[in-house]
Amino acid sequence: MMRGYLKVRDACPVCGEALHHQRADDGPAYLTILIVGHILAPVLLFVYSTWRPEPLLLAVGLSLGTVALSLYLLPRLKGGMVALQWAKRMHGFGSTRNV
Repeated sequence: MMRGYLKVRDACPVCGEALHHQRADDGPAYLTILIVGHILAPVLLFVYSTWRPEPLLLAVGLSLGTVALSLYLLPRLKGGMVALQWAKRMHGFGSTRNV
């Protein structure tokens, strides 16, 4: 479904479903921030209360973890948002008229 890191193809290469009208907008970014924050906040608390590392070491370690986890989750969550739109027939996927 994806052509690049975050670019969605114009159409599915297998079934031909048009994907050019999908609108994920800020949803994947918001979910990424939400998930990363909920994962790393307890990690920060545990690491600080258990080992009391130097502040610079703690900041560098958690910054690297935040960036790595964000880069991993963002394209997967964007694909999930497009799939949810497809399943709910939103934003041009299928008929949107209520009869």
